[in-house]
Amino acid sequence: MTSQPSLLPAALLSELRAILSDRLHLGEAMRAQHGASESHFDTVLPDAVVFPHSTEEVVAVVKACVAADVAIIPYGAGTSVEGNVTPTRGGVTVDLSEMNAILQVNAEDADVTVQAGVRREQLNEHLRDVGLFFPIDPGANATIGGMASTRASGTNAVRYGTMREAVLSLRVVTPDGRDIRTAGRARKSAAGYDLTRLMIGAEGTLGIITEITLRLHGIPEAIMSAVCSFDTLEGAVDTVVQSIQLGIPLARVEILDDMQMKAINAWSKLDYPEKTTLFFEFHGSERYVAEQVETVSAIAGDNGGGEFKWSNLPEERARLWKARHEAYYAAIGLRKGCVGWATDVCVPISRLAECILETKQDLATATIPATILGHVGDGNFHVVFVLDPNKPEEAREAEALNRILVRRALAMDGTCTGEHGIGLGKQDWLVAELGDAVDMMRAIKRALDPKNLFNPGKIFSL
Repeated sequence: MTSQPSLLPAALLSELRAILSDRLHLGEAMRAQHGASESHFDTVLPDAVVFPHSTEEVVAVVKACVAADVAIIPYGAGTSVEGNVTPTRGGVTVDLSEMNAILQVNAEDADVTVQAGVRREQLNEHLRDVGLFFPIDPGANATIGGMASTRASGTNAVRYGTMREAVLSLRVVTPDGRDIRTAGRARKSAAGYDLTRLMIGAEGTLGIITEITLRLHGIPEAIMSAVCSFDTLEGAVDTVVQSIQLGIPLARVEILDDMQMKAINAWSKLDYPEKTTLFFEFHGSERYVAEQVETVSAIAGDNGGGEFKWSNLPEERARLWKARHEAYYAAIGLRKGCVGWATDVCVPISRLAECILETKQDLATATIPATILGHVGDGNFHVVFVLDPNKPEEAREAEALNRILVRRALAMDGTCTGEHGIGLGKQDWLVAELGDAVDMMRAIKRALDPKNLFNPGKIFSL
């Protein structure tokens, strides 16, 4: 990254300063923070960073930028890994993290309305006293707006679904500066186009999400976690598939390969066997959870699983899932001074063992270390390549391995990304996966954002 001065017109800067006062930032350090990525993408600086506190301020910022033909990049916590918020054309990054109010909890209806900058952990802390929780858990303590924009899912998706299922309604600022609501709080509606789902996963290319109404769930009476290692990868996957086929409502089930377990042991100071391992969580009544654990333990044993270690102690459950949430950083920790390149695919669970096993064979001959982990219950898994940033040949090797992985997933009737989104990294694969359907996406983008100012360069080229 080289030093870059801000290139915004003086008139626009004056207008933004009048709207936001000292919440307009032009300093290079702040801009670099908002142009960097969690993954391997190069840092690209926006020309300015703004921190609005209301939808009305977002509207004013959008109108000013559109009038000046300046790009606008919505930004939450910056935890995306496909370059989703990289300001490819400079412009103004709209950081929504200070719009972090929980606006309305409707306990009787089990829903909540929040501003886009509310963090996942903040929301669940607030909800605890009313016996409700928000289950979508992508690992990072992301903002709710960012999670909606990337159609996030994560460890609880096997039971509770993804952001697509969790969101009831959105408040969105459109590229022409209108403030719209996509729906009410009703649990279902047949009223016109489903604009809520259109905005979920659009990565800020069609509008800026400023408020979200979410479906909530009751905190389970009993929660139990378990860990089990396996001699074979097939045994671990078969355990999950058979459990799901029996109708066991697994709340969480994560797979981690031997390399990932080695990384986790070193990073989190644990001593699990360095074999393919499943992390489980079960929700329900005391009796029902006990029955689930007993049944899954037996299935695991039949598939070559080792000791089925379970616990209902909150501190032990927290330790287990903290280790899982830090798996990305644990993987990077395998090589000092290196960076991570995280990719993900999703396939029908009947093909998951085959897909992971063939990928594992590819990685065995690679010159760069890589780990495998994922949400085995819904067929979604990740590969984290650990790269020396000073060796471009390693990035080329990771790209080649990723190409093989995505082609394999598409050939199995899967998708090039289960939850990371397209961003900058998977645009060619989106076309390979959906073909002419991408042209329909382009038509929607052109209709709503004719100047191509909202997060330009993401998802597809125009």
